This record gives sequence, structure tokens and C-alpha cells, in this order.
Amino acid sequence: MLNLERLRTLDALARHGSVSGAADGLHVTTSAVSQQLAKLEREVGQRLLAKNGRGVRLTDAGRLLADHAARILSQVELAQSDIEAQRGEVVGEVRICAFPTAARGLFPAMLTSLRADHPDLAVRTRELEPEQGLRAVLRGDVDLAVVLDWSNKRLPVPGGLAKAELLDDAPDIAMPAGHPLADRDEVELEDFADDPWVSWPEGEFCYEWLMFTLRSRGIEPRIAHLAGEHHTQLALIAAGFGVCVAPRLGRGPVPEGVRLVPVRQTMRRHVHAVWRTDADRRPSVRAAVRALRAAGERAAAGGR
Repeated sequence: MLNLERLRTLDALARHGSVSGAADGLHVTTSAVSQQLAKLEREVGQRLLAKNGRGVRLTDAGRLLADHAARILSQVELAQSDIEAQRGEVVGEVRICAFPTAARGLFPAMLTSLRADHPDLAVRTRELEPEQGLRAVLRGDVDLAVVLDWSNKRLPVPGGLAKAELLDDAPDIAMPAGHPLADRDEVELEDFADDPWVSWPEGEFCYEWLMFTLRSRGIEPRIAHLAGEHHTQLALIAAGFGVCVAPRLGRGPVPEGVRLVPVRQTMRRHVHAVWRTDADRRPSVRAAVRALRAAGERAAAGGR
């Protein structure tokens, strides 16, 4: 009989593409992954892996078994969901990730609510950028991901995932207090055509959105500095090194010397929770979504 945990290890290797990636996804050592796969090869009596440069690749038999493993594990999760739903108790563990400002703006209220309402539920959280979060949900590394897209640039949500709206976040433009536009009640993006920008790192969804949005307004962006943390971006603005988009969710204290001005043509970040449809009936997942929605309503009402 095939061992479920060894099938899970094979599935992780197929999804991550390497032994080290599978180990990271399963939170075990690379030697543990290698041992589980070696045992699985002995169980099936066929080679499942072949050397590929410094790494490994799946053989034809390995790919065949990995496809079956993915379906088996999906059915196991569905069975667990049904059992949890029949029992009706919010227990066990739920794993949630979010992009940094959502983690800061939503997680404290969500965790407080879940601890009060469901003390037997263990909640594990981590920060991941939106596209990483989607991949983590699809791989089964997390149960829920809080992701975002923008009104003019959507984040594609793959099939097999369910989605719930949490809130809309309207960002401002942050500029030095001495900027010529700092006393305006509203601004247009075109007003900053000649300013240097402080942006998210290249490759991130929000960086791509900023480039797309500015270019769609006829602005060729002058990206002077890249910083993943909004606090770092605002510190650079306070020191006079450019302007940036400053979301309101999870913003926290604004440094002295920074002025925040709304954009006349409102830009909005849409914040969602996503999870696998085969986990839809799990009471723990549904409880986490409810807590995230309540945290989103509180944040939208100004309790950021």
C-alpha cells in the first residue's frame, strides 16, 4: 500500500521542482525528502527520479505517480473538510499568509477575534507577496492567502480557488512637506511627471502596476529608489528623495516631513482572501474568512 506522506513528498517535489523546494514547502530537511522518495521508489519498484545536472527530475513513472498523488491528496483534503464540517467544530490548524501591509493592517484584529471565538484553533501566519501567496495556496503550503489587485490591473486568480472581497483601499501620494504640491487638497498623477519615484522592488505586482499606471498616463517613470517596506519608502520621502504611492491599509505613523495628498482620479487596491475550493467546507477556513472580513470592515471604517 502506498504511504500517504511519501505521496505528499512526491507531490511537493513535482510542484516545487527541486528537493530543496520540496523541503521548504514541507518544512522538513532535504535529507528527509530524499529518504521519503527513496522509500517510495522501493514501494513501487520503479525509479521515480533521475539526475538532471545538479538537481533531479521526475521520470515518466514519477510524473505518472505525481499526477495520481495530486488527485489523492485533493480527495484527502476534501474528506477532511467534510469530516470537519460534519463535526462543526472550529479546531485544528489554519495557515494564513498576506502581503505586508495587509498582515499589519488585518492580522492583529483577525487573530484577536479567532482567539476569542475559537480558542482551540491554532493559527499560523506569514508574509508573502500576492503572487507568492497564490502559489502557496495552490501548492497547499497555506490554507488562505490575502492578496490584492488594482482597479486598472487585475491579479489573475487560477481555477480551483475561491475568493472573498475584504476591502477596497484608496492610496494617497506621499511627498516631502516642502514639495510644491504639498498644500493641494487633491493631485493628479500627471502632476508628478518630472518627480523621481520611490517604488516597490522590480518584479513585484505593485511595481508592475505602478509602471503600467504611470505609462498609461503618458508618464515615463523615473524610478530613483526601490524599497519593499512602506516605512522605508516614507523615510526616503521625508528625506526629500522623491514621491511614492502610499496605501492606507496598515500604514501606521507617518514620519514628520511627509505630506499625504489624495489622488483626484481615485486609485483603489482591492484586497481579497483566496483559498482552495476543496477546503471550502472546513469550519476553520470559514471562520478565518469571517474574521478577515470583519477586520477588513474595521480597517475600511478607519480603524487601521
